[in-house]
Amino acid sequence: MTGYHGQPILKQPTWTWEVPCYFYAGGMAGASAGLAYLSEVRGNEVLARRAWAAALLGIGVSPGLLISDLGRPERFLNMLRMFKITSPMSVGSWVLSASGATTALAATSIWTGWFPRAGGAARPAAALLGLPLSTYTAALIANTAVPVWHESRRWLPFVFSSGAALSAGAAGVITTPPEHARPARRLALGAAVFEVVVKQLMERRLAEHGEPYRHAAASRFGRVGQLCIATGASLLAARGGRSRVAAIAGGALLSGGALSARWSVYKAGAQSAADPKYTVGPQRAAIDRGDRLGASRRLGKVRDPSPAIGSPATAPAVVREQESVARP
Repeated sequence: MTGYHGQPILKQPTWTWEVPCYFYAGGMAGASAGLAYLSEVRGNEVLARRAWAAALLGIGVSPGLLISDLGRPERFLNMLRMFKITSPMSVGSWVLSASGATTALAATSIWTGWFPRAGGAARPAAALLGLPLSTYTAALIANTAVPVWHESRRWLPFVFSSGAALSAGAAGVITTPPEHARPARRLALGAAVFEVVVKQLMERRLAEHGEPYRHAAASRFGRVGQLCIATGASLLAARGGRSRVAAIAGGALLSGGALSARWSVYKAGAQSAADPKYTVGPQRAAIDRGDRLGASRRLGKVRDPSPAIGSPATAPAVVREQESVARP
């Protein structure tokens, strides 16, 4: 199947490399804000300061990545002209803006001591906004017509949240001395297991729709991500608590694995949209099973003639003529 008269049924996503990088950076920013606030509450100021710095770095580059993909800065500002609760893009634009403001204020306050009262209010707000910031991109791509994304709408939020936690934990492990980085190590190791398991479950539950994850670029990025996550988690678990070098190496591998996993999801969407069988095949199967009516039926359902209706096709004279013809 090559499409409709040689044309693809769906247009492939026009997003460029900035979008999967934004998936990673935004997720790291949101999860790092939560890690920073909880570390501060528990009295781990060393980890909290570095996690706030990671959150500020992630939230700082995110608008630049989006504007670079959009092409013009005013296009990002135009998304803030209204707030539409049913639009993941509208909600996400406002969440990104609010999270950026609160994270910048929180990080500035904790690093410089300025604005203590405003910073104290901004820190829990940034941590709270980090939750939707880490996962709204999953709702954004699941709300499209791309088959592999739309069919995995129940799984993508878990995949993206685990990836965000993994990247935040990895950033904390890289920047924090091992004696203060225990919460970040636990977060990174737990998220690494969850990331691999939930992504594998998603691909299996997708059945035919999950085929793009096993072919071409999506498969390559997926394998690289799993290898980096497995190697980084093993190194971090074995020596990350004693060796700063091992912690940095393990954290870098975990961070690379999280980024590669986001690229795998991005490439799978493009491959799914390019192949019409992922659009037409499942729809036909659903019609055959009776799950959907479809726009038309391949086998017409003709009822027995009813003279009482009085239509030309079922008028008494026509019915008698059809019965006479049918007699041997």
